[in-house]
Amino acid sequence: MDSLEAAPSSAANRRALSALLLSERARPEWIRERPNGWWLAIAAVCLGAFMGQLDASIATLTYPALQAQFHTDLADVEWVSLSYLLTLAALLVPVGRLSDARGRKLMYLYGFVLFTAASAACGLAPSLLALVLFRAVQAVGAALLQANSVALVTTSAPRSRLRAALGVQAGAQALGLALGPTLGGVIVTGWGWRWVFFVNVPVGIAALIAGHYLLPRTRTQASTDHFDWPGLLWLATATTTLLLGISGASGLHLSWPIVLALFAFAAAATLALARRLARAVSPLIDPALLRSRRIAAGLVGALGGYLVLFGPLVLVPVALTRSGTSLSAAGLILTALPAGFAAAALLAERVLPPSWSDRRRALAGSAVAACALVGMILVPLTAVWLAPLLAALGLGLGVFTPANNALVMAAVPARAAGTGGGLVNMTRALGTALGVALVTLTLHVAPRSNPALGDHVAAALLTVLAFGVLISNLINLGPAPQHTPGRHTEL
Repeated sequence: MDSLEAAPSSAANRRALSALLLSERARPEWIRERPNGWWLAIAAVCLGAFMGQLDASIATLTYPALQAQFHTDLADVEWVSLSYLLTLAALLVPVGRLSDARGRKLMYLYGFVLFTAASAACGLAPSLLALVLFRAVQAVGAALLQANSVALVTTSAPRSRLRAALGVQAGAQALGLALGPTLGGVIVTGWGWRWVFFVNVPVGIAALIAGHYLLPRTRTQASTDHFDWPGLLWLATATTTLLLGISGASGLHLSWPIVLALFAFAAAATLALARRLARAVSPLIDPALLRSRRIAAGLVGALGGYLVLFGPLVLVPVALTRSGTSLSAAGLILTALPAGFAAAALLAERVLPPSWSDRRRALAGSAVAACALVGMILVPLTAVWLAPLLAALGLGLGVFTPANNALVMAAVPARAAGTGGGLVNMTRALGTALGVALVTLTLHVAPRSNPALGDHVAAALLTVLAFGVLISNLINLGPAPQHTPGRHTEL
């Protein structure tokens, strides 16, 4: 008799546990009914945005310490960043699709759990290989966060306040970027590189608690009956082989035939991915989204913008420390870039004319960024010149990024908000990875007798890419889209 009673009780416990772990819980009523309660959801998203960018920018400051401790080259150490970025880029779109079906709040909270646990593991890593592997696990958590961040903002904010909400989110990202170099220099110098990863733990715990109470449930969900696993495989293969090839050319211990083969595999995988997207019943990325001129141009802009943003995060510390500047001082100077980004993202709504459209703001911001990079080509890369130029670059990108994101998300249907947000963040992750890899490649191939030449060539490369972003904005100067995203209401 006892066993018969225990069976239903055990089944009920399993259902209760499943409901607890696999379903989204509503916000408290007093939060849900506040007239401006949606700002609380934006604040919770900003904690994840802050943590992700803090980790991305702070990691580059560990390179010299990691080289010294593990007795290895810059091309090996850069995989502390590239393993994270490759995993992130490969997972953002599929995680976005999964979140559209299973719940964005649920996936976002699991992202905090995984990211925080992996950060602690990174701090305890016994070897460079272990650190690279733990960073890949950390990136899985980051994918759960980033694939949903733009979607949660888009579906929480009123349409009339979307650009302002995305600006606040971009400002939180920029604050993480701004604090990264300064904190990184101080932490690595004072406590060692391991504490660069330990600082994520308290922020992650606070963000998990805030997200549980402040984020709304997902009310519009898509179907995932046919997940495109081959598409995911081709996407991961294309991104991984491309960046492995660039890293091999940058000094990673690979022969040139292998490097050339990697580039060939990257091209073949890209073609296979394009064919898969055109033929699959339920493709990883909806080709209709990519056929939209507005979305395609915006994604190109997102990739180029973050490439231009992260390239200097590798270039500037190398150039300044080579000239005798301390690592902590280099980190302080580098802060001018994300500080300018944060200031523009948060204050552009108040400073720029209200009549300016998102397209006009994106165009103006990318033009300012391109001009700042032209200045970096023409002047010596010293502290006196770099600080104001980096600030101007950050200001331009801080105006461009929220406006560009708003243009993309305004063209994405509400039911695909997670997929659209995943696309935006995937291109940003690829831009970040390419910024790290291409600048490292340029510095590696520079003549050892004249390393400053490599610094200016890297700056010139970033300038060309900034003008590419500007051109993508000119392409995007078409009529406004007919579709606008809807809000998901919580019952």
